[in-house]
Amino acid sequence: MKLCSRSVVFEPRDTALPLTKLPLQSCPHVVRSVPSLTDNIRDGIEIECKQVIQMFEGNILAPFTFLKTTRSFIFVPTYMDVERVLNLLGQLHRAASLPLQDHNNMVAAIIFSRQARFKFDPQWMEDFSEQIIFEETANKVSPLVVNPGRVVLTNSILYFQPFNNIEQTTVLKIKLCHIRKVIKRRFLLRHLGLEIECCQESSVPQVYFSLPNSDKRDAFVDALHSQDLQLDDLRQGEMTLKWQNGVISNFEYISYLNSLADRSTNDLTQYPVFPWVITDYESENLDLKNPLIFRDLTKPVGALNNTRLQKLLDRYEEMDPPKFLYGSHYSAPGLVLFYLVRQHPHLMLCLQNGRFDHPDRMFNSVKDVWRNVNSNMSDFKELTPEFYDLEQEGKFCTNLNGINFGHRHDGRRVGDVELPPWAENSPKKFVAKMREALESETVSSNLNHWIDLIFGYKQTGEEALKAHNVFYPMCYEGTVDLETETDFGKRHAQEVQIMEFGQIPKQLFLVPHPPKRNLSPQPHLLVERKPDGQNEDQVKLFAMKTLECQDKVQRAHKDFVSNMTFSGDYLYSVGHDGCLKVFKTEGLVVERSATISSLPLSCCLVPPGATAVLSGSWDNKLYSYEMEFGRKFELLAAHEDAITCLQWQPGLLATGSWDCSVRLWSVCDATLGKQPLRGPQAYLCELPHENKVASISVQNNKLISGSAEEVTLWDLNSYSVLQNYTSHDGEVVSVQLDHEGRQALTCGTDNLIRLYDVSSGMEVFCKTLQQQPTHFAWNHNRLVIGTLDGLLLAWDLRQVKQISLVQAHTGAVTAVALNENADLVASGGNDRGVALWRFAQL
Repeated sequence: MKLCSRSVVFEPRDTALPLTKLPLQSCPHVVRSVPSLTDNIRDGIEIECKQVIQMFEGNILAPFTFLKTTRSFIFVPTYMDVERVLNLLGQLHRAASLPLQDHNNMVAAIIFSRQARFKFDPQWMEDFSEQIIFEETANKVSPLVVNPGRVVLTNSILYFQPFNNIEQTTVLKIKLCHIRKVIKRRFLLRHLGLEIECCQESSVPQVYFSLPNSDKRDAFVDALHSQDLQLDDLRQGEMTLKWQNGVISNFEYISYLNSLADRSTNDLTQYPVFPWVITDYESENLDLKNPLIFRDLTKPVGALNNTRLQKLLDRYEEMDPPKFLYGSHYSAPGLVLFYLVRQHPHLMLCLQNGRFDHPDRMFNSVKDVWRNVNSNMSDFKELTPEFYDLEQEGKFCTNLNGINFGHRHDGRRVGDVELPPWAENSPKKFVAKMREALESETVSSNLNHWIDLIFGYKQTGEEALKAHNVFYPMCYEGTVDLETETDFGKRHAQEVQIMEFGQIPKQLFLVPHPPKRNLSPQPHLLVERKPDGQNEDQVKLFAMKTLECQDKVQRAHKDFVSNMTFSGDYLYSVGHDGCLKVFKTEGLVVERSATISSLPLSCCLVPPGATAVLSGSWDNKLYSYEMEFGRKFELLAAHEDAITCLQWQPGLLATGSWDCSVRLWSVCDATLGKQPLRGPQAYLCELPHENKVASISVQNNKLISGSAEEVTLWDLNSYSVLQNYTSHDGEVVSVQLDHEGRQALTCGTDNLIRLYDVSSGMEVFCKTLQQQPTHFAWNHNRLVIGTLDGLLLAWDLRQVKQISLVQAHTGAVTAVALNENADLVASGGNDRGVALWRFAQL
């Protein structure tokens, strides 16, 4: 016998007999039964009920049977005192006779009182030496079930002891060493939830809790993080970059975004949402190379049909505030179970009060559902992960349990889902084809637009209105404030509304999401450049075999090296000694050495195809050194203070300076470096800055500059600012655009490296280094960072991981360069040395 808040349920030991449910609202009498002297039984409880619900008769999952006849039942407790049971049952019975709001308030008060008296039983602990770190009332959340109990965290195990006995285990136990993820969740539009995911060794794969309020939830999270957990390190920026680079699939990335946006398979009100991606469910063969079979991912489902959209817009214009386009959501408990009723029929019975939906309204045909979401004025649902999950093999399409869902209007029995012809009546093949479509090039190149609608900047506000992406107000966080609602009845009513209407995911992106990129694999490992070409497994400091060459490498300059660049088979370096050094990369032999200025040189550049080396000096001048004749001359008096950086693109030279400016100069590529530039004629424009310019990079008529704590992106066609990034708390030391001008990388003295999508300004990757960076070189997916303590850090930005760390110099690394093929790395240091490294294929 189970006492529930609104009913009494009797579960017989004989599983062939039905479970009997007695709604307290239908019970006119609940009294103590006193047996006669001849009866050989003890006192019991007599319940008279006008409507009896029978469930799972014969242990068969089927719609409940509702018997509307008055019956009397006598229950005799085996172990508990009759008076104790009757006292609680009497309170619940009185509550059932009250108006709905008063009933909800009284039930909530009864539950709160019982929970407040409930104490965790320490006998359930694995070890009596365990120390309790955190203890609080909590709910264990699973689909359509919120079960209250007590959560207790010790220094080795997480416990959950429910207040009732409906769980499969009396006390749930999770070893802390098995926890891999601790994820804050939004539950019923309130920040109360917490989901814990465990490793494969754990008997509990995952568990979802909700706490009384956000402060207690956060305290629980802090208590968990205070323990020595072995958590997976999955940062949003890393996952976005991995998806852009094709390291993770579209399915994995959408799954990740759903999780990040508080959507979980444990919560049907916030179930993971996936897009419809194809429109052809009638052909015998599915041609994924045909772009016409794909859905327009720039539009929400409700805007795919222009005729329907116009009707919705007309209704919107006539509507009183608050206005909305779509009265139903793309994901809600009823919509999720519409798809999954064959896999989880018991949940549908729970949701619909013991009944399945009408057979003609069920998920009978993929083609019919697609047609309906494209034409019906109240159907805008997207899909669920099961449509693309290869591991589940489309089991949700098959009536594996032989459930009797009824017959349709034409007499056909509801069985398996009718699949498109191209699926060949195979759920496994159907899901495989759907997944293939999801991972196709067409979807990959447009998926960022759907992300903008569901998780991004088109989710709310003016952009949502422009994109025709406006839903019923109750779907949005902040519409109602359940935290401040003290009336239990009103709060319950609002929670029911939130559950029924569905919820907009947490907004993850405030700017357009960058598209996916098509990249080829890159080598990964950084090792020394050996004269004999041999590789060693261990990465260690470069050392030349010839003593003469080793001396020249270790003391290449008289002062520290300030900048380096590759050109063909040569490496060029400049230093604070005012000298230019030219090395042959084979053997790192010094071929030229020239004093260019009496003051330090800060930067150098060899334009493609040129025979001259350009270098900038602290004397405010730009110099040219002609390799062919060994002649140096002053190219240009470019600034009023020291030149710090230098960049070139066809027809244009850019210089940055301590005078807080970047200046642009028109050049003739054929004669660049062969004769002085005439300043007034060559001068194009000055890009003003508020602080000294530390670094610049030019690509595809875009220039990015780093100055103090700011990074600025400029348009070289209009000489205007495209983006401002206040990206670092310390000084920016290096910036660079990729070879396509689509991404920008920055690093600063705050130990951060940041990667931005240029078109949207979105930060797609951020990493805090253990060491302070001084300079970096980036080419393709290879990134090499020099640090203040003499280290070289090699990163694979395709896999988004550090692949090597070497001690390169005895002092700070002051210059780093990558050659055009990104297989050679040069480093210069405060120790005046120059070293050469190379990447080797793993």
